[in-house]
Amino acid sequence: MEHELVGLHASATRWRPVAAGRLAFPVLALALLPIHPVWLWAALLGAVATAPWIAGAVASLRRRRPRPYWRLSAAGLERVAPDGTPLTRYERSRIEGLAITVDDGGLTVLHRFGRTTVGGLDALGMEPLALFVTARRLGIPVFLLDGAVSGLSDDDGGETGAGADLGLPRHHVAEQRLLDQEAALLAAAHEPLREDPPASGAAGEPIRLASPEPVPGRGRTAVLGTLLALLGVTMIAHIAVEGTADFGHRLAAGCWALAAIAGVAGARRRLLRAIQVEWTIRPDGLLVRTRPGAKEGRRVAAGDVAALVVGPGLALDALTDEPRRVPLAVLAFDHRMRLLARLPAHGLDAFQLAHGLDDHGYRVVTPGPRTPRSPAYGLEGLPEVFAQVPGGRLVVADGGLGWVDAAGDVVLRMPEDRIGGIELLTIAGHAWVRLYDSDGDEFFAAPLSALRISRTDLRESARRAGLPVTDAEYDAYLSAAFHSAVSTLSSVPSEAEAVPSHAGGSGGEAPVETAGGGGPGPAEVEEAAPPTPSTAPGVLLDATRRSRVGSYAMSVLLCEFVALLGAVWLGPDLGGFSGMAGWAVPAGVLAGLGGYWLYDRNRAQLRVSAAGVAVVTLRGRVEWEVRRELIGGVGVDESTERMPRLVVWGPTGRVLRQVTFPPDLGELRRACERYGVPWGPPDADRPAPPPPEL
Repeated sequence: MEHELVGLHASATRWRPVAAGRLAFPVLALALLPIHPVWLWAALLGAVATAPWIAGAVASLRRRRPRPYWRLSAAGLERVAPDGTPLTRYERSRIEGLAITVDDGGLTVLHRFGRTTVGGLDALGMEPLALFVTARRLGIPVFLLDGAVSGLSDDDGGETGAGADLGLPRHHVAEQRLLDQEAALLAAAHEPLREDPPASGAAGEPIRLASPEPVPGRGRTAVLGTLLALLGVTMIAHIAVEGTADFGHRLAAGCWALAAIAGVAGARRRLLRAIQVEWTIRPDGLLVRTRPGAKEGRRVAAGDVAALVVGPGLALDALTDEPRRVPLAVLAFDHRMRLLARLPAHGLDAFQLAHGLDDHGYRVVTPGPRTPRSPAYGLEGLPEVFAQVPGGRLVVADGGLGWVDAAGDVVLRMPEDRIGGIELLTIAGHAWVRLYDSDGDEFFAAPLSALRISRTDLRESARRAGLPVTDAEYDAYLSAAFHSAVSTLSSVPSEAEAVPSHAGGSGGEAPVETAGGGGPGPAEVEEAAPPTPSTAPGVLLDATRRSRVGSYAMSVLLCEFVALLGAVWLGPDLGGFSGMAGWAVPAGVLAGLGGYWLYDRNRAQLRVSAAGVAVVTLRGRVEWEVRRELIGGVGVDESTERMPRLVVWGPTGRVLRQVTFPPDLGELRRACERYGVPWGPPDADRPAPPPPEL
């Protein structure tokens, strides 16, 4: 077919154990049974432990064929069986459009009689750009909607197909980004091939890029898993030879069986996850190898490639063989705008990869600027009356707040008794106002630009009217300005200090002393150093009570596990399992509580102040601190699967520090707003202006 997009899918069924985790506890239960003779007990234990692996191998040998996959072609959108027969088909003649919801990546087919949700693009194995380009080449309109599939409206207003009201607005930013990438692909497909070699001599040489090796390495992981399995088998055989009449011996054998199963399963998962990617970039083609994988790798000729799209993409999960999103992948398009190959690149440096491809004559297309990430809080929606009054603005009138129209008439009034507090702050470089009721609960928040009032006017008018208004940033600015002025005045030398010190010995005037008698003059008083983030006055945020209780419980459980394991291991030599467990279990509880109490009495706390952010222990030791001018944002990092997720960003978006304990996020946000520390991730694409009116 001329234009066809095949979803990412596994080429064959991977060998995997069948319900190995579920059968681990039946293995333990079987080991506890007093089965005679002993050889039958050992044989049943080994058979049940290895049954999932044997069943997985048999199933893999019988079904070495590709899985069903999705395909978009001139025939329509189809789900194709391994033998090539369509399982599900949406005919091209009946498709009037495709809708993609940006929030969840859902794909919806628009047809004559309504709409049908197919599923997520990740589950279909299709990238948004590849689907967008292929669908437009086939003449199918594609709409990008701002929202999720659950937000699609069921009421189409009497219209069907692409002309119906879908209930969600068009996401013009995401759609324009795909159009820009499509335009770049068109330009690359129609421009002539670069025949002259690169200007740099080194650029013509092959470049090899490889992802870092896993730690520990694949060989060590395999050896460790094998040793655990052999140790478990040896210990079970040793227990079987000595006899299984005692319950403690059978419990020890069951624990060794669980340890062997966990060691083998963990080593297998680790080996599957430890994927290495190696690229060899030449002017005449690309060679991409993955380990584990075929030794010959994937070769792509340079003459077949029109452009390479470097950015987020899809890759097969090593454990489930299902498509999943990865931060870096490469899509190769040919000169007919068809997807030529999906090349893995996870673990590589995107900077080195993109520039290496460009230096060797390949046309590189990268996604446009990312969607700006707003802070975790924001405008919840202005009241309807605000939008219904043309030219309306917020004013302070009649002892309270009011909303006036263009003629100056108050159409909405909020009396003074309903206002518990007015807070002015800066969010992402813009002035905001928060209103609190008499109980101290926040009930309204909006940017002052939407309310059409300046920060100074609102602050001064509210103070003249006697309303409780707080502007911590303005007060801090005035305090800093006053301190700077006083410091300048105190550093001016006096007339007495201008007299040389030897004037007293030659009949001149003696040096002037202070009124205290012999104290130094004002010029001799050194100016105090500015406070650091760890010493400046601010707010101390501790870990939440829930997390501390959970840490205590985890410490106790870990000590109890060690106590029970020691009772199983050393019980036969110390009076039996029951006798040793009788004193080991209480000792484990005391050890867990006491050990974590010793750590908890000097736990770390987060200090937020106008000077910056610091982590200080209860005994005063400073673990780390970041000055205010180096902070681009504080908040929860949702871009990657990092732990811990509470981080401190720099102005460029780089993670500077990670907070290892979970404080209350609401209190942290309030503290950041109070002391002028930006909350939420920084927006590197649109630098925030300085705080308004400061």
